[in-house]
Amino acid sequence: MPNLLYIHSDQHCPLVTGCYGDRVVETPNLDRLAASGVVMDSAYCPSPICGPSRMSMLTGRHPYQNRSWTNRDILDSQIPSLAHAMGAAGYRPVLAGRMHSIGPDQLRGYSQRLVGDHSPNLPGGGPAPDRGALNGTAGPALVSLQASGAGQSGYEVHDEDVTDAAVAYLSQLGDAEQPFSLTVGLMLPHPPYVARRPDYERYAGNVPPPRNPTFTEESPPEFLRWWRKNGGLDVVSDEAKQRSRIAYWGLVASMDRMIGRILDALEQTGQAEDTLVVYTSDHGDMLGEHGLFWKHTFYEESVRVPLLLSWPGVIPAGKRNANVVSALDVTATILDAVQAPPLPGSPGRSLLPLARGDAGAVDAWEDVAFSEYCSDESGWSPPGGCYQRMIRAGDWKLIYYHDEGLQLFNLREDPGELANRADAPDCRQVRDDLQARLLADWHPEQVIADMAARREQNAILAAWAENTQPANQHLWDLQSKMFYLEDPQQGRAGPTTGS
Repeated sequence: MPNLLYIHSDQHCPLVTGCYGDRVVETPNLDRLAASGVVMDSAYCPSPICGPSRMSMLTGRHPYQNRSWTNRDILDSQIPSLAHAMGAAGYRPVLAGRMHSIGPDQLRGYSQRLVGDHSPNLPGGGPAPDRGALNGTAGPALVSLQASGAGQSGYEVHDEDVTDAAVAYLSQLGDAEQPFSLTVGLMLPHPPYVARRPDYERYAGNVPPPRNPTFTEESPPEFLRWWRKNGGLDVVSDEAKQRSRIAYWGLVASMDRMIGRILDALEQTGQAEDTLVVYTSDHGDMLGEHGLFWKHTFYEESVRVPLLLSWPGVIPAGKRNANVVSALDVTATILDAVQAPPLPGSPGRSLLPLARGDAGAVDAWEDVAFSEYCSDESGWSPPGGCYQRMIRAGDWKLIYYHDEGLQLFNLREDPGELANRADAPDCRQVRDDLQARLLADWHPEQVIADMAARREQNAILAAWAENTQPANQHLWDLQSKMFYLEDPQQGRAGPTTGS
């Protein structure tokens, strides 16, 4: 059985990576990983928001199957995870860093956590993270863009600790006979959009503006209009937007250097030739495209994720694959590779035939992926909530906004997603077929009812945690002094939000 090194970042738009075509950002380590295996060009996250996406990748199930749609929802611990299945196959899976699990179960099948998360285990289970001078900048708010530039994010400090722990773990493996399973959870390049001075200066003046910066008022549903206004994106200055982009490029470069240290440590173990290395992220970032920032949308910059697979002797080096795949397929792929039992109820499919280049694999693969974003939380959705789902099938992407309408794009003809063809007469059949498929197993009225029940449950759990203050486990010591902006006049921080 092979070893597994699974590296999972947070909010990394694949288009800001050298191997995905960015000529400005320096990502030599991700690029060398890509060169040693296969680059998946059309991988999609289960949900363009942290918690639900990560829980789906753990269980191999869609958010609606997990009944986990928001960052406050607690995944049922009876649902087996990737780590449980690997443990059943004889591995002792270890996690270093980010998991973003809400609830008392902070292992989710992992046998050991080397570095934890930075926020309380339960809503109401302790004070929200204090990001000091950068309070409010981790979430979707105007201050996130205003208070951007050169400085330091505590998330970068967190990832340095995670990297040290991962390197130390790999370094002590020696000639261990049992294969290892190490998952590395990084926070970068998640906002705050603040990078250390050398990285910020490296990209200042070099990062181009967005390719499609204009918000089209005529086409988007009301949700996108609300999202833009609620986040202050209709009033933020171009200078603040560009500072945020520059810092993001710097954060990606910093993350890449950490990944390089981990890959070097793997090489030094002497076990790299028998190790499946997987790199991906939970979702992307709009970065000013379509006049939007952060995540929460189904445009490519937000819903697509990087996906690199390397396994010497099994996956040919230097390959690219254009098939449409889901992050749920990543979970199935790992379990297939390590000969672990498949996860019950998971629609994930193993990517190994595609990655290996098996005869007929491309033609046999169905190019389809789903993603959903449902929220009833203030600041993350309009009053009354939002209930949305996307299907990518072949060249087409359909986005369903419950009680609001549709967006339909042909990504081959319109890669910038500038022409909504949902009402085009010549696209009616495609639209209807995709909508029928999207709604075949996903029922918005049931989702609304389930989320209302969740709200009632969560209210009691939050009140209980607030009153009893249960001990937090696997909590990394995030400190307010880790966050600072070298020019604090660029923006004033507001209330703490976000991840």
